[in-house]
Amino acid sequence: MNASGNKIAVVTGAGSGIGRSVALALAEAGWSLAVAGRRTEPLVATAAAAGPSAEVLCVRADVSDPQDVAALFAATRERYGRLDLLFNNAGTFGPAGVPLEDIGYEEWKQVVDVNLTGAFLCAQAAFRMMKEQDPQGGRIINNGSISAHVPRPNSIAYTATKHAMTGLTKSLSLDGRPYRIACGQIDIGNAATEMTERMQTGILQANGQLAVEPVMDAADVAGTVRHMAELPLEANVQFATVMATAMPYIGRG
Repeated sequence: MNASGNKIAVVTGAGSGIGRSVALALAEAGWSLAVAGRRTEPLVATAAAAGPSAEVLCVRADVSDPQDVAALFAATRERYGRLDLLFNNAGTFGPAGVPLEDIGYEEWKQVVDVNLTGAFLCAQAAFRMMKEQDPQGGRIINNGSISAHVPRPNSIAYTATKHAMTGLTKSLSLDGRPYRIACGQIDIGNAATEMTERMQTGILQANGQLAVEPVMDAADVAGTVRHMAELPLEANVQFATVMATAMPYIGRG
């Protein structure tokens, strides 16, 4: 907790979508925040939406850049003095609808750099803070995806990184045990955000057909993240799946 008695959270990708919804839910629950993203203006909008009583530090940061990540956590330490939670949320889908054989190296690398390397860099920086601070410990929640379990057609870069996120989560959980650092993962399916707009107009299915898919309110995801975040460090939601109830995931689709 900081001087005001609030717990401290870093939320990446906080300028829109799931990141913004989670930041607002935590602010409403009395957390102090450092919100990060590649553009300052959306972060300022998130802070404004949290209301005048919320304590929100906006930090422009590209999570795939080690210097940006170091600056983000240095700013958090300087402002608040400690860190209780990292919501490792920043991500990109990459080239949408591009067949595997047509994906360029740079397109592949961008998805890996943001979704996997960026998640590692933020987790590493958070881990260091949580290990060194007094009292020791904290929590990391990684944003996986339904794609951490099953792919969509033409999604190899995104799917590969989200499968890798599961390994990252498990290793963080194991390595964090001696230091009271808990790590869990939330796998989200069809939350209504900018990334899922095409679900509502028709998206390619495994059988080659286009189909409109149901979506859910991102606020329902945020409520789950808040629950995970506010558990005592002696308890952990290792993996949670939150999805639009009728989306084609369970069964044959």
